[in-house]
Amino acid sequence: MKVFSKIVDLQNALFDERKAGRTVGLVPTMGALHEGHASLVRSSVKDNAVTVVSVFVNPTQFNDKNDLKNYPRDLDADCRLLEDCGADYVLAPSVEEMYPTPDTRHFEYPPVSTVMEGAHRPGHFNGVCQVVSRLFYIVRPDRAYFGEKDWQQIAVVKAMVRQLQLPVQIVECPIVREADGLAKSSRNTLLAPDERAIAPAIYKALKDSLDYALHHSLKDTHDKVVADINAVEGLDVEYFSIVDGNTLQDIADWDASPYVVGCITVYCGKTPIRLIDHIKYKS
Repeated sequence: MKVFSKIVDLQNALFDERKAGRTVGLVPTMGALHEGHASLVRSSVKDNAVTVVSVFVNPTQFNDKNDLKNYPRDLDADCRLLEDCGADYVLAPSVEEMYPTPDTRHFEYPPVSTVMEGAHRPGHFNGVCQVVSRLFYIVRPDRAYFGEKDWQQIAVVKAMVRQLQLPVQIVECPIVREADGLAKSSRNTLLAPDERAIAPAIYKALKDSLDYALHHSLKDTHDKVVADINAVEGLDVEYFSIVDGNTLQDIADWDASPYVVGCITVYCGKTPIRLIDHIKYKS
């Protein structure tokens, strides 16, 4: 496995790979890698002759400077995991390498980019599209792999790919969870032991709501999930939206769509750490 800090060095290596007719898969990450990321890399290795992983904490998608400052970073550990998974190339550029000049491009894809995370984190998805589009132009992958934990992000990236008419297939990979149900996330490493102990209550409330929803209204289900999580000291629901899985718009009842997803964001602990998850009610 080769690690590059310079974009041109990676591009030169990929030129030879394409010349030999090899397909290229890309796994964009912000580092602090875990088994969820590893599952994406293994999927790419299975599907493609060459797998590239980017490790870059992208400043343009953070609207909280402290969140950016505190985001976990450990490139050496990341590279050990990636080598074990069979990755071929790692791109780990500096901010100056990735953005030699300010990226002033503006991406907006209503309604999918303006609700939920888009509403609560202004500019977040614009930053995601800036960095992902740059990675697509740099790597020119045949396929790119994203985890379903960031479910709304996948919808936004797909909208960007359609608008820019990029020849890349977006591959969605299932959430990987801890044994107690907590969705694996780089942010989990920031949780104190007592905070980590209560975090699984988020998924438990979502999972329990599947049976509850069979005999109760959408509103009652929404309110029960929020109440169950907020009843746990140290957890505070920022939002829980039950939406059409295609448009990401709120729906009023279960019959309004054949594809229904509940998306949640919860603050955990005193710091606090912001955790996201989702559940599919109908798909």
